[in-house]
Amino acid sequence: MKVLFGVDVGGSGIKGAPVDLKRGKLTADRLRIPTPRPATPDAVYDTIEEVIRRQEWKGDLGVAIPAVIINGVAKTAANIHESWVDTTVRRDLERRLDCKVAVLNDADAAGVAEMRYGAGREVDGVVILLTFGTGVGSGLFVDGTLVPNVELGFMEFEGQIAEATTTARLVEENGLTIEEWAPRVDRLLDRIHRVFAPQLMIIGGGISKRFEDFAPYLGVDCPVVAAKLRNNAGIVGAAAAAS
Repeated sequence: MKVLFGVDVGGSGIKGAPVDLKRGKLTADRLRIPTPRPATPDAVYDTIEEVIRRQEWKGDLGVAIPAVIINGVAKTAANIHESWVDTTVRRDLERRLDCKVAVLNDADAAGVAEMRYGAGREVDGVVILLTFGTGVGSGLFVDGTLVPNVELGFMEFEGQIAEATTTARLVEENGLTIEEWAPRVDRLLDRIHRVFAPQLMIIGGGISKRFEDFAPYLGVDCPVVAAKLRNNAGIVGAAAAAS
């Protein structure tokens, strides 16, 4: 059994656990610590270290960050502090932790997990994963190959960026009902479908646990399913990236 550690940095929480890479399963309960405020690189690094220490992990790991990641460097900052831009995340963490660290976009990590172990497994053609949480992330795959850093949550949608009106935070924190939120998501899925014509769309993020509640409102002309790994997908994908 090959086990590596995955860390998923989100806008509200930083989660980590060891992962059995053969099965795509956590080998221990995940540990979640609230994301520090402000979520500067050093504050987040400190929290990642605490997650690893409390899980008693020694060895290589993967870290999923809500940012465009190119060659280990953050080029944007979504729902974390603006000081992340141009931060050398991989180098910084490897120096702090004295191990090899893989760094990738958080939605890309979730997509990697779903394509390898979950709802996208053995699906050819174009597959798009959308994570609805603090923001809206996206992962794009063509015949199982990741096209990294596709930020569909920041596309123009009905006069705003897409995540401004479709983030799950509107339901979980701001009191929007599923009946009000789901039609917005349906219109966004339809827009994405018209551009990319995917064979499958996968819905992830924290609200995916309520998929059966909002699925009846989705009428887009392609299969739409819930992420099988649900909110653990980012952890699993980060660990897989480390392999």
